[in-house]
Amino acid sequence: MIFEPVLPYVTGEARVKLAIARWEVAGAAALRRQVFCREQKIFAGDDRDETDARALPLVALAPIFGVPDQVVGTVRIHEDAPGHWAGSRLAVEPAWRRLGALGSGLIRLAVGTAAARGCRRFTAHVQAQNAPLFHRLHWATLDVSDLHGRPHHFMEADLDHYAPVSDAEAGFAVLIGRRM
Repeated sequence: MIFEPVLPYVTGEARVKLAIARWEVAGAAALRRQVFCREQKIFAGDDRDETDARALPLVALAPIFGVPDQVVGTVRIHEDAPGHWAGSRLAVEPAWRRLGALGSGLIRLAVGTAAARGCRRFTAHVQAQNAPLFHRLHWATLDVSDLHGRPHHFMEADLDHYAPVSDAEAGFAVLIGRRM
């Protein structure tokens, strides 16, 4: 019989919140450039657009000794019409993607923050490879199309599954874990 070594499972917390400090906003922009420009090559140089002027940036912060130290995830939300909010530019640092919970936590914060601000409909264009995550989080695909040369699902959140988040500045902790 062959025994495989048992690897310890290490957990911790990350915080998802509205980006308010200058370093949080800068970290979100840098992460978006890393993911959408350098890694995925969807945009050349920078992914900023006119939506950024009215969007609220949300971030996932990794702690060092319990103190938030690094932006490891981000998404932006924006009200496109009265009561109709949208999310876009969801990105997670590559090394943090398999640890679990960051993408889900950012999505929960995005929809919950919008809900607390009068959202009656929340939509997003989601890259096809990420659609299964959104389906698990109670989103429905309304249409499939190509955006920026990649297949995307136009999706809508079922708002009944999201609690309003009235204190987005503080946000909330999400449990992360990984095998060491």
